[in-house]
Amino acid sequence: MSLPSSRKHWRSIKLNKSTQKPAVLEVNPSDCILCYACVRECPAQAIEVKSNEDSVRIVQDRCTACGSCYTVCPTEAIHYLSDLPDVELALSENSKVVALIDPSISAEFPDITDYRRFIGMIKSIGFHYVLDVSFGAELVAQEHARIFSSFKGKYFISSKCPAVVYQVTKYFSNLTENLAPIKSPAGVTAEIARANYGTEAYIVSVSPCLASKLEQEDPDSGLCIDAHITFTELRKLFTHSAITEKQVEFADFDNPSGRKGSLFPLTSGLMQTAGQMENLISSNYHSSSGRNNMLDALDEFNKSNEIRKHLDLFYCEGCLMGPGMSPGGRKFMRQTLVKDYAKKRIEELTEAEWQVNVDQYQEVDFGRSYTQDNQSFEPVSEEKITEILRSIGKSESDRVDRGCASCGYKSCHDFAVAVANGMAKADMCHSFGTRNRQEYIRSLQETNEQLAKTKQALEDSEKHAQEEKQMVLSFSDTITAVMQKIPSGVVITDSELKVVQANTVLVNMLGDEAQSIHEVIPGLKGADIKSLLPQNIHQLFSFVVQNQQELINKDIKLGERILNLSIFPINQGQTYGAIFRDMSSPEVQKEEVIKRVTETIDKNLEMVQQIGFLLGEGAAETERMLNSIIRSYKQKDDQ
Repeated sequence: MSLPSSRKHWRSIKLNKSTQKPAVLEVNPSDCILCYACVRECPAQAIEVKSNEDSVRIVQDRCTACGSCYTVCPTEAIHYLSDLPDVELALSENSKVVALIDPSISAEFPDITDYRRFIGMIKSIGFHYVLDVSFGAELVAQEHARIFSSFKGKYFISSKCPAVVYQVTKYFSNLTENLAPIKSPAGVTAEIARANYGTEAYIVSVSPCLASKLEQEDPDSGLCIDAHITFTELRKLFTHSAITEKQVEFADFDNPSGRKGSLFPLTSGLMQTAGQMENLISSNYHSSSGRNNMLDALDEFNKSNEIRKHLDLFYCEGCLMGPGMSPGGRKFMRQTLVKDYAKKRIEELTEAEWQVNVDQYQEVDFGRSYTQDNQSFEPVSEEKITEILRSIGKSESDRVDRGCASCGYKSCHDFAVAVANGMAKADMCHSFGTRNRQEYIRSLQETNEQLAKTKQALEDSEKHAQEEKQMVLSFSDTITAVMQKIPSGVVITDSELKVVQANTVLVNMLGDEAQSIHEVIPGLKGADIKSLLPQNIHQLFSFVVQNQQELINKDIKLGERILNLSIFPINQGQTYGAIFRDMSSPEVQKEEVIKRVTETIDKNLEMVQQIGFLLGEGAAETERMLNSIIRSYKQKDDQ
């Protein structure tokens, strides 16, 4: 059947949208623990790890939306773009909403006993039409079989899996021309839905594939799909609408329905659907599934001309293990469910009825194009690679063409290329990180030992300080007690002439104001000498501080009292002491009289001693002179 002109108008609108690639998968930095599980699983090396960042980042231009990072992330830090809010809005507005159901739905809902029940549940949510993608898979399978069989010297790669398609266009871009120019099964089914229900229909693809979201926005794909939800999101719709299989009646797919296309989720299901059994001797294609098998097949296909086969590839281990399926599913049980479901579909729809549908939709647009989007790393010089390898402890004797792959790269050489291109950091290398950790542990041990010694030294020092403090306190108490016993006024000051300690005798000498301060602050601690003593006495203190000389027995007048003052340094430049003796005190008078009489006697004795010394010297000199005269006369007489 031919497509209506309105369909062509819708397609032009779709292709005129912004060509900016959507962020199908993104990382929530707060949940990322830098375990690098996503790096190890990403076939596109699209996970960027920066040295000074606390999370990984998905480089959207490199991402193929395969979903491996999403399924392996242990903290669920990676999430995918969800069209669920848009779908719920479309359903609530009672639009003409069409669901395209991938045949792997039978593996997702083993808890629903009959496929007609989950179709009834889907329609109960609000979908007006439910189409079976297995019919689109049958048309796609026939097209693949046709180009695989009409060999003209060119080998093709199947285009049924969007994750494989984008792995080719981005990382085997020279093989882009080898991709079969055929839409995916969902894309062909969407063409049928648009032809049947018009441009106003809102078409929703329901499958376990995340790469379909990327394909949906790709202008080259030619898809007329408005939204894509996964099976897990379909379960959420059932939950939100409180729909269970007990509440609904049987319903069936809207025409056209498929038969063998229900085998499409299995590894070789595409060619099985087209009746092309894989004969190990005569078949002209290889079927394979799984991340590593897919990458190896493309690598060999790219490097060697000896394969001489077409490639029929799945990224996942069949659609039934796609990232949009509920986690924890058992692969072989799911394979059994898919086969049982396909058997029922084949029994319920005769081949003649199916052929009528096939003939009716032969004019559907199967074709699509591809654009190379080379995202391979830029070549890196061998000198740079050698420098990086040496920085992680890899010598020239190491087999750098191999590696433990714990960093996520096949070889140390590939890892070095990623580091050079800013996609990885050196400490992602397991052996390098282990050595660093061991060195760090040794460093910690040495630091801990040093800290233990330092701690012990600090404890000893603190103990010694406590002992000294106790001695100082004890000595201070002793000094205070002694000061209080001295009958003279005593004060100790700091270098700024602030009182450190003063006894009560001095307080009483200074009068009422000092006594009032003493009642609040015992010992006048902190008081300024300048505020306590007259200017002339303060100047004497300043003289001692400035000149660092003691001033002894200086008689001064304080009020009506005559005081004898002595000021002297205690600790050079730090503390100073002063003694005030009240000369009017009987005890001081007696002591002072005795002292001064003693001093007078001492001076007189000294004077007498000096006089005696002088007299003695004079007598001795006279004696020497007389003896000299006598000796002179005796000599004359003798002559």
